Amino acid sequence: MSPLTADAPIIAVRGLTKTYRMGEVTVSALRGVEARIRRGEFVAISGASGSGKSTFMNILGCLDQPTAGSYELDGKAVQDLKPDELSLVRNRKLGFVFQSFNLLSRTSALENVELPLLYRSEVSPESMRKKAQAALGAVGLGERVHHHPNQLSGGQQQRVAIARAMVNDPVVILADEPTGNLDTRSSVEIMALFQGLNAKGITVVLVTHEPDIAAFAGRLIVFRDGLIIRDEINPSPMDARAELVKMKPAEGIA
Repeated sequence: MSPLTADAPIIAVRGLTKTYRMGEVTVSALRGVEARIRRGEFVAISGASGSGKSTFMNILGCLDQPTAGSYELDGKAVQDLKPDELSLVRNRKLGFVFQSFNLLSRTSALENVELPLLYRSEVSPESMRKKAQAALGAVGLGERVHHHPNQLSGGQQQRVAIARAMVNDPVVILADEPTGNLDTRSSVEIMALFQGLNAKGITVVLVTHEPDIAAFAGRLIVFRDGLIIRDEINPSPMDARAELVKMKPAEGIA
């Protein structure tokens, strides 16, 4: 389904404002941001440090609340939800991938991926394990399920994080600088995974300061001084799998 012909937006923000008090000074992190992201889009968000992109992502991830404005996620008015409802939305609707992987060091890859499922009482331990194994298989780590993070490369750790993000079948994956700690090849492998998930219909919103990473997305949103200054479709996103073939034969991308 083309992102331009999809029906309702999966994300809609209107007049989004966020201000902080720093002593006697009021800082405006977001100043009336308007944006709509359609189901099935792959969006890269860019901008200099302090531009507002991280604040915007925190609000999209239900980790922060706007000072003013509205945010609808999959048809729900997020700003009207109670804390326990927000937690449920984060667990059921969103998958998170971070620059620092955020894996538990003393647990296996499989146990890390199972974590989001622990909050779902209707999922049995057997189903939990099967879903986690399937998610790890999908990111090319089916043979590494019992490895701990310190037994995995940076790229493999990020794959575990992506498997954890997708294990609950989210409608949106939010990725904050997911390639920031990776070498070039590992970065392209991660982008191949995101493009594969996006091809299956999952909406991907990714923050990056790297133009070559943003080039893999189908749309680019650029922030500056708390406002969106560019919002444009990328008519020819780079194909991560094709780029991997140019480097050397791809390994473990599923």
